Amino acid sequence: LQLKPGVQSGGEGTSGLYVRGGGPDQNLFLLDGATVYNPSHLFGFFSVFNADAVRDVELYKGGFPAQYGGRLSSVVDVRLRNGNKDSVVVSGGLGLIASRLSVEGPIKGIGSYIFSVRRTYFDVFTRQYNRVKERENNPEFNPIPNYYFYDMNGRINFQFTPKDQISISGYLGVDKFSFARQRFKANFDWGNKLVSVKWLHQNSAMLSTETSISASSYQYQIANAYDSFKFTLGSGIQDVAANVRWNYTLTPRHNIVAGVGATRHIFKVGRASGASADKTFSFSTGQILGANDYAVFVSDHFKISPRFESIIGLRLSAFQQGKQGYQNYEPRIQSKYQLSPNASVKVAYARTYQYLHLVTSSGASLPTDLWYPSNAKVRPQQSDQISISFNKALPNDMFFFSHEVYYKKMSKQIDFKDGANLFLNQNLDTTFVFGKGWAYGTELYLEKKKGKTTGWIGYTLAYTWRQFPTINDGKKFHPRYDRRHDISVVVTHQLSKRVSLSGTWVFGSGNAITLPYGRSYLQDLNGTTPNPPGLSVIPLYGQRNGYRMAPYHRADIAMVLQLGHRNQQDLTFSIYNVYSRMNPYFVYVETQTENPDGSGKITGFRAKQVSLFPIIPSITYNFRI
Repeated sequence: LQLKPGVQSGGEGTSGLYVRGGGPDQNLFLLDGATVYNPSHLFGFFSVFNADAVRDVELYKGGFPAQYGGRLSSVVDVRLRNGNKDSVVVSGGLGLIASRLSVEGPIKGIGSYIFSVRRTYFDVFTRQYNRVKERENNPEFNPIPNYYFYDMNGRINFQFTPKDQISISGYLGVDKFSFARQRFKANFDWGNKLVSVKWLHQNSAMLSTETSISASSYQYQIANAYDSFKFTLGSGIQDVAANVRWNYTLTPRHNIVAGVGATRHIFKVGRASGASADKTFSFSTGQILGANDYAVFVSDHFKISPRFESIIGLRLSAFQQGKQGYQNYEPRIQSKYQLSPNASVKVAYARTYQYLHLVTSSGASLPTDLWYPSNAKVRPQQSDQISISFNKALPNDMFFFSHEVYYKKMSKQIDFKDGANLFLNQNLDTTFVFGKGWAYGTELYLEKKKGKTTGWIGYTLAYTWRQFPTINDGKKFHPRYDRRHDISVVVTHQLSKRVSLSGTWVFGSGNAITLPYGRSYLQDLNGTTPNPPGLSVIPLYGQRNGYRMAPYHRADIAMVLQLGHRNQQDLTFSIYNVYSRMNPYFVYVETQTENPDGSGKITGFRAKQVSLFPIIPSITYNFRI
């Protein structure tokens, strides 16, 4: 998804997607109808969706169908496979970084199942390395943090009668990060859990009903210990949802979809606690909030003529938190005109409201961000988006070309007051500021679909703005994820029947960040501040996000070697970040002194870049038996 025009990753070390000027919280991720709140492992390096278990993925970044709501920028609808109905199949892969295993098969002629598991083993190597180094008793040794994740997907499908099908889907994913040095220890755990039950009933040849019940949970906890003092903080959100959808086909050219839904949210906001070993000192803070989400929708898809078709929908949404309630109308329309058998034009408009907000004190999306509901002071975000696209299949269906332009206007956008604290604040409402935003751009896509060499090129030119009365002196500014240019190139070449090569190159303009443009000295009347004595150094900040980090770019390559006569096995050789581009993760300002050890007078300040992932080679053995 991150390679498609208009869809950008937050960069290495961050989770979430940025779609057409929207923040990471403005994307709705669904797995068989249940909400996934954190869609990434390893701070964005891996997706939580295991490709072995996935049947298909639908991405909507404009012209949302009326059945989807609650987010402003995009919908990623992921559906799991039903499993093999004829025989038991075992497949998986053994790699240097991670391994996976899937088992699928029939259930006594009435259904099928599929279960998939994955696990990384960074921690196996880091623990061994730390043990070896600790035996050397080197006081200068800094232990390497331990990290791993595992996840499990499962789906059971029953066909009880020709008219009734029931499926049960589940997901469990956990990330674990730990670090220990001398008297300090830290453990950081986060993850998603969900289960979804769907019943599809064919009422008649024209009408079908889908009923679903789902529950999902996302939470994290950080536990720190220093000597005899322990400190923990965490947050989370839990959902229980029920939905009913009817699909009514009047004629082959006329289809109506309608439905109702309700969701109960439980927010665990900024929970922090600490205590000494002897319990002489302790504290705790945090909130548990509840909210209800309701929706009614109808969508009418009809073909007016062989060349013209349209989808007109309306969604009525409502949200209740405490005594405060909101009700909103969300019209949707999408029309397509067939210029010729190979060319078409699409026009789409959608209004959406978002009642849940991702609260983050950093410019990047991290697992420590927390979800917060709309209430009397925090109003729901709103977006109006219009897009126009031209699509054309070139001769012999060898190439496909699309060009899309969009404009999106957003209100009730949320940011923080300077110096706001997420965890030691009993009333987060007082830390928010509200403003508006808008985004516009153009997206180009060219795909080669046939031949030994296939692939695509995508390019996005985009502008994103935010404006808050109390930020940046009320002047508009670019948010961190404003990315002017975004390019992706993907190529796959079938070298022979057994060997295929692939390569990817991505480029993105640098993120916008805020850095001090200078320093001033403030006289300390008490004369107690050192370096220099009697003076305090005060950073001077200018325009919000007025500095651009270096552009992000990297190349990945892979070779797949098929083994055996039936191509049921292969070896995949891959290299992430081939030319070891040290892309910026964040930039900080370091104080320079006259002595290398940091002592002496201050001589200046220098901005320094922190990077995460260098070149990473990998070998994976894949099998299917």
